[in-house]
Amino acid sequence: MRLLLVEDDPMIGASVQKGLRQDGFVVDWVRDGHAAELAAANGVYSLILLDLGLPKKDGLDVLATLRKRGNTTPVLVLTARDAITDRVKGLDSGADDYLVKPFDLDELAARIRALLRRQAGRAEPVLHHGELALNPSTHEVTLRGQALTLTAREFALLHALLERPGAILSRAQLEERLYGWGGEIESNAVEVYVHSLRKKLGADFIRNVRGVGYMIPKRI
Repeated sequence: MRLLLVEDDPMIGASVQKGLRQDGFVVDWVRDGHAAELAAANGVYSLILLDLGLPKKDGLDVLATLRKRGNTTPVLVLTARDAITDRVKGLDSGADDYLVKPFDLDELAARIRALLRRQAGRAEPVLHHGELALNPSTHEVTLRGQALTLTAREFALLHALLERPGAILSRAQLEERLYGWGGEIESNAVEVYVHSLRKKLGADFIRNVRGVGYMIPKRI
């Protein structure tokens, strides 16, 4: 899952980025409002973490601009502005949630997962597909009740495909989910992870649509 972090405080930004990466997220970090607008326009992010007191352009103005442009990416505001009027203004400007600093990283990760479930139209946190179950919060995967050991990127790829069974994700889309800025992408990385997952889940679990990408078929 790829997130955009917009935070000008270097200590907070580094701590949040490190903590969320350890929780399995890919996190790109920008430090001012103008950079946030440029990055968000790429359309590759599942969620935006937005500070309000930003250089160059205030966070609320960034949020208003994104919504005016039709950007529907969930936005979780992270700010020291704790007055009720500030919270109301942030939510009314288009934010999906609001977390006041200082905050606990575990709570932040839980709120992110809740927003992503809401965006996907799911209430149940665990993804099920037949006898396979994937829990995004604990990073546990079981098949027929038996725990599977996956690497972080195997988990991320499987998670991406399980979110939308029947949808074809291109190699480029999967790479965007697996790597952040500055990450060196090997030319056959997606193929390697798909091959490894097939060995653990079954040869036909992940389908290759030639010339298009990969999918997990819907269950009838």
